[in-house]
Amino acid sequence: MQLGNFSVSLAVKDIAVSRAFYEKLGFRAIGGHADQGWLIMRSPSCVIGLFQGMFEKNTLTFNPGWDASGRRLEGFTDVRDIQKALKADGIVPVSEADETTTGPASCMVVDPDGNPILIDQHV
Repeated sequence: MQLGNFSVSLAVKDIAVSRAFYEKLGFRAIGGHADQGWLIMRSPSCVIGLFQGMFEKNTLTFNPGWDASGRRLEGFTDVRDIQKALKADGIVPVSEADETTTGPASCMVVDPDGNPILIDQHV
């Protein structure tokens, strides 16, 4: 199973304050819209997302079909196939991708400790 690019999606209280903080740690914005409450930030070694008012908790995020720079991969495991495999292994999604569609979609599962895991396909 290829889950795609990994990042941590942070539930932030003030996106401008969080952006300034992470810029001091060497991150730079590579996508998103601060005025819409979200930014994708990258450092040389990792990617984080800042999300104001979108998530209740920090969330582990995987993006099937993307590399660490947000570029489309030639081959990848579709989110619907990932979801089917998870269900077959007894993992019940808390939100599901519509398996009758193609293209962008997402599903979410929660690990045994209550950590949300978002599988968010943009291609």
